[in-house]
Parts: sequence; C-alpha cells; structure tokens
Amino acid sequence: MNRILAGLASRLIRKGTLIVTDAAGQVHRFGDGTGEPVHIKIHSSKAELRIALDPSLGFPEAYMDGELDFLHGDPLSFLAIAYQNMGLKGAHSLPMYIMDGLRRLGRRFQQINLPGRSRRNVAHHYDLSGELYRMFLDEDMQYSCAYFPRPGMTLEEAQLAKKQHIAAKLDLKPGQKVLDIGSGWGGMGLFLAKQFDVEVLGVTLSTEQLAVANQRAKDQKLSDRVRFELADYRSLRGPFDRIVSVGMFEHVGVNHFQTFFNKCRDLLTDDGVMLLHTIGRTYVPSATAAFIRKYIFPGGYIPSLSEVMPAIEKSELIVTDIEILRLHYAETLKVWRERFMARRDDVVKLYDERFARMWEFYLAGSEASFRWQEMVNFQIQLSRQRETLPLTRDYMVDTERQLVASGSPARPAYSDAAE
Repeated sequence: MNRILAGLASRLIRKGTLIVTDAAGQVHRFGDGTGEPVHIKIHSSKAELRIALDPSLGFPEAYMDGELDFLHGDPLSFLAIAYQNMGLKGAHSLPMYIMDGLRRLGRRFQQINLPGRSRRNVAHHYDLSGELYRMFLDEDMQYSCAYFPRPGMTLEEAQLAKKQHIAAKLDLKPGQKVLDIGSGWGGMGLFLAKQFDVEVLGVTLSTEQLAVANQRAKDQKLSDRVRFELADYRSLRGPFDRIVSVGMFEHVGVNHFQTFFNKCRDLLTDDGVMLLHTIGRTYVPSATAAFIRKYIFPGGYIPSLSEVMPAIEKSELIVTDIEILRLHYAETLKVWRERFMARRDDVVKLYDERFARMWEFYLAGSEASFRWQEMVNFQIQLSRQRETLPLTRDYMVDTERQLVASGSPARPAYSDAAE
C-alpha cells in the first residue's frame, strides 16, 4: 500500500475496524478490532495515490470510477468509522493540509455566484430528471430537511410537519403577499396558500422545477393565488409581507451574503417578517467539501452562524428568533438514502453506474456529516421592526398545533403532466 495512505490510515483509525485490500492484493487492518468491520478493496496503485494525496476527493472519485469497492460495509459505514475517529478538527497528512488550505483560500473565487453562474450551478443539480427525485423524495417533493417532532414518523408526515413548523413562524394573515425564494417543486408555496389564504410568488432558477410547480398550481386550482417564476432573487421587486426561503441560502455563496439580506430587507414591507431555513455549521467557517463542490453543488457553501450574523446585522434586519435543528436532517437523509438504494437499479437505467455511485456517496456523505460532523439546520426569523411580532413564542406553538389538529393535507396533489 502507498506509504502516505498507510500512515494516514494508521493515525486516523484508532477505534473500530477498517480492512483494506490494496492494489497488490495485500490485506491491511486498522483500528482496535471493535465493531462491525468495513472492508474495502482498492484496485489500482493510481487510486491509492489519489486517495493518499486528497482523501476527501480521491476516495469518492475512486468509488465512482470503480477503482474502489466495498467487500463488507458501504460508504455510510466507512464514513461512520472515519468521522467518529477524526472528530471535527480532522486528521491530516501534509498533502491534506496543503489541499485544505488551498480550498479555504480559494473559496471566495469558487463562490462568485453572479446571476448567470448561479443559473448554471442550479441547472447542474436541480435540472436532472424529475424521475430521479421521485424515486426517493416524499410525495410533495420536499428536497430539504424534514422535521421529526415525534419518533416513528414517516417521511411524508415529517415533511408536512416541517411546513407546519415554518408556517407557524411566519405569523401569516389572510390576504398577505408571500415570497418564496427557492421555491423548488412548489410544495411550500402551495401549502401556505391553501392553509392561510395568502398570495404567493415562488421563484426558482430551475426550469424543471418551474414547470412542475406551475402545473401543480393549475391542477390544485390555485393559479389565481400562487404563481412561480424563473427569476434570480436579485431581480425581484416588492413589497412582500412575508418572505420564506427553504434550502436556497446554501447556494448564495459567502461573497453574496450581504447582497442577499439587503435585498430581502428591501423586499419586505415595514412590518414584514422573513423565515430563513438553511443548512449551517456548528463549527468554525470552512470550505465546501471538494467532492460536493465538484460533482453535486458547484458554487454551494454551508455557513457557520458567525458568518451569517454580520451580514444580517449590517442589513438592519432584526433577528427575532433562532432555532437549531440538529439530527432532523440526518434522519431525513437516512430515509432518502434507503429509498434511493431500493431503486438503485432504476437509477442505473436512468443514468449509469458511475452516476448511481456518485449519488450513493453523496447521500451517505450528507447523512454522515449531519450525524457525526458539524452540520445542522438553522431557522432564523427576521423582521424590520421589533414590535411586528408577538412578544412571546406562544403564537408559534398555537399555530402549529392548530395546523396539526386541522389535519392539513399530508398528500398534496402531484402531476407529471409538466414533464
């Protein structure tokens, strides 16, 4: 085995059991022998070197290219051993320190998300076939963290609970105008219109999502109150009484945080309220994982709270509530990954084996980062005036309970007609 790789594995894997069959057929064991073993086979010395020099990119690429296979275990069980050994600070070799340092230095260049580039970045991920997403998402096509207030909830129940939880924080009134930035396949906007009798404008940069969302509004006879447009948030004009953004801020980029919050302030009425739901870090600012940036979300970035708050403060928006959702996304991703793996053969037919391996690693890596690393979800409530919202959080709890008691629909109508 490559000496750099052997040294890195020896330093990193102290607990658990990792078995590696190298390109020469030799078997190496790392760890203390506890737990369920994970056994990988590396098929070429080239792959060994790639992994040794840059594990965060070299390992998933070797798996995607068929140069690495699991003889026992899978990507999630491997990452469980790796992450639980390395902690938040990680374990590095000199080449890894150099690569990570270069990525941190280059992150602002990687996140120059001007409108044209933002559109291309979104198309890279969200303009994939809708058939792929229907293989593992819930029936409402919610592609963001679900909310599990009770054990044993189905994905459909937890995604409905997420919409109820967010809606309760918006303190909506009938007739208000609501902007949904990053509206996806339309589920959140349609839910708010039906439950609160509000007018909704949803904006997305995905042509695939736009077609489905508008068809859903038509099918549910809500086109008079809900419309979806292909638009960048920077091009919008207000005012809006409420703004909601779920799973979009991760694509804004650290260079544009100030622009984002300044624009949201300008779009809100004087007594307006905003709810931002985004993935965040509990640890210090970092750089986007190389594999995610290259293959999954180009231009994307997960911020620490310390990076978000200065931009909010300078925008003169007032932070009125912050909630941290910890393991909710880990549980969401667990269901997504299980559903994806149950349909893996269909994914291969839709795309190919390399794509299936790429997404298998993406879903496993994402679950692992929420379960054993620093990833969480932030829900940040903002307003322009301190007196806009009630003085206690009781209104959130009361509204959420009313939505649950009313039996708001768990299975919104969905149509494939737009595709």
